Amino acid sequence: MIVRLLCAAALVLSMLAPLAARAEVNEITISKEYGLGYLPYMIMEHEKLVEKHAKALGLGDLKINWQTFGGSSLTETALLAGQVQFVSSGPGWMLTMWDKTKGGVKSLGSLDSMPIYLVTRNAAIKSIGDFSDKDKIAVPAVKSSSQAVALQMAAAKVWGQQSAYKLDPLTVSLSHPDAMAALLSGISEIDTHFASPPFQDLELRDTRMHRVMSSYDVMGGSSTFILASTTTKFHDENPKTYRAVADALVDADTFINKNRRQAAEIYIEMSKDKRLNVDDVEKILANPDYKYTTVPEKMARYADFLTTIGSIKTKPASWKDLFFDNVTRGS
Repeated sequence: MIVRLLCAAALVLSMLAPLAARAEVNEITISKEYGLGYLPYMIMEHEKLVEKHAKALGLGDLKINWQTFGGSSLTETALLAGQVQFVSSGPGWMLTMWDKTKGGVKSLGSLDSMPIYLVTRNAAIKSIGDFSDKDKIAVPAVKSSSQAVALQMAAAKVWGQQSAYKLDPLTVSLSHPDAMAALLSGISEIDTHFASPPFQDLELRDTRMHRVMSSYDVMGGSSTFILASTTTKFHDENPKTYRAVADALVDADTFINKNRRQAAEIYIEMSKDKRLNVDDVEKILANPDYKYTTVPEKMARYADFLTTIGSIKTKPASWKDLFFDNVTRGS
């Protein structure tokens, strides 16, 4: 009798094992935006890194959908509605989401640390103090994008914390490709673009353009540009799927650092950017300021600033509050 009961229990457990594996989602959507800041996600897609880790974790054939957005405002709606499970954004947006959801959105690590440049065709603008009401500054998303926050930091540095939003009325939300096209046209009201790689690199090839500032000027050096995030609900309900994506992100950054030429080829293939060739991208990636790392940098600095000017209500006690437990190093 006991033997039969044990056999029956073993049979039940054997039947439940595959069901437990299938308890997690079998399909996810990951969103990205434009430019070299999102190259790790491109590598993950091209090399099917998430799928590889999912199989290794016993998840079977996890289906991955990749979606490209032009700005973080659409990303927020999609994430909270459950239409996407993993997103990529700047620190400002991620901190705003963490604050708004009371920790319901956190990061699984950074994609990279990169400076972003404020590029203008207005020869009269030598510093941010030279902007007037006639100027229009393109950013991916007003108020919350990395570019918008860097502009606020610069304004606070010049005019004081109470004037951090002084230049916000000049900003216009545009995707980087659209902003670059407007800037280089010479006829658009957009005469300045707070850009990102490779758009800033392309713009500065034009002799009419010059750099006004870098985000590193206000951040005090190397700082995170793009972060990967998801909801705590998804993280808790799908631990293996979460781990597959987190491990794939580590692999993607390692791939770029070890295979710069191949990474450049993948960028050209996936971005379909006709203005660059592989040599161009490889040269851009050689910029020592462009670092592909999952280790977050200066998140506490971002949080301190956004709390001080009132953009977020709750100040994290530590940068670690913004990240899941797999992120053990950072600042």
